[in-house]
Amino acid sequence: MRKIRYAVIGSGWRAEFYIRIAKAVPGTFSLTSVLIRDKEKGQAFAEKFQVNVVNTLTELEESGPDFVVLAIRRGCVTDYLLRLFALGIPVLTETPPGETTEDLYRLWDESLKCGAKIQVAEQYYLQPLYAAWYNAIKEGLLGDVRNISISALHGYHGISMIRRILGVKGMPCIIHGKRYEFPVTETYGREGMCFDGEIFLCPRDRAVLDYEGGKTAFFDFSDPAQYHSFIRTRQLNIQGTRGEIDDLAIRYLTKENIPVEESLRRIDLGVYGNQEWSHFAIMLGERFLYRTPFVNARLNDDELAVGSLLLGMAEYVGGGAEVYPLADALQDMYLCLKLEEAYKNPWKPIQTEIQPWNDRLMI
Repeated sequence: MRKIRYAVIGSGWRAEFYIRIAKAVPGTFSLTSVLIRDKEKGQAFAEKFQVNVVNTLTELEESGPDFVVLAIRRGCVTDYLLRLFALGIPVLTETPPGETTEDLYRLWDESLKCGAKIQVAEQYYLQPLYAAWYNAIKEGLLGDVRNISISALHGYHGISMIRRILGVKGMPCIIHGKRYEFPVTETYGREGMCFDGEIFLCPRDRAVLDYEGGKTAFFDFSDPAQYHSFIRTRQLNIQGTRGEIDDLAIRYLTKENIPVEESLRRIDLGVYGNQEWSHFAIMLGERFLYRTPFVNARLNDDELAVGSLLLGMAEYVGGGAEVYPLADALQDMYLCLKLEEAYKNPWKPIQTEIQPWNDRLMI
């Protein structure tokens, strides 16, 4: 099997994911180069991560990638994407693709004009647990899903999961919401555990999205504490006509209408043993709801999801199906901006509208 060759533009925390994935699954992925314009910074980065660093887009193309990954800081993504569109370079871009409604409309217009080959790295639906939840829904265990209460992901990530699970695509909705602030003790960050007992004020967003036809999403998130905390965890409840998901518990009716309750069981290799740690699967009873595409690779859940995006991007560039289209990422961000509007106008109804990319939505 031919290796998937990709290059990365960027040198931040998110760009490092794509380096680790290439090193963890060398039989599948090949990182051709990393673009860092500052030569001194690039040299230090190359020595630290043992990767090929280039300083120009021309050099990046000359390294022979199938596509590039755009993983630069927020606020600069839209303009860089427009440049890649014009050059005809296939790109997998990190979220969000734009920061304002003007950015979103400009990206959509230019992507159509240039025939851009672009997908977006909205990875959460490919994380093991989220994938298992969604597969349970696809199997019909819950029947017709009518509402979701999600307190696990911020903004456009949460919106992406809501749209996928409710199956509402670009359907208009009315949003009510409010942003609160509550004190919380810091316990964990990107650098590891914290023990100094520092207390800070953390926003907590609460919103209701009422869709036509009665489907409803209850959105709740405390950013940044909920992503990195030992005392603030996720909460997810999805209800359908024949069952519900309540975090790791799934309750459903059999064909004979007998109620069943089962728990999702995570299978990680190497736990309490001498085999190297790796994630393998998530099971419900005797069936698999998720199995990793990277057996024995030492990747965390987010890296597994990003790796799956890379697999999908390679298929898309080769003429296959889209993995996460620009249209869906634009819709996610559009609704995220509407959420922000709702928070600035507490509990005032905010009406969303049909957008020009609606007929191209995948989820």
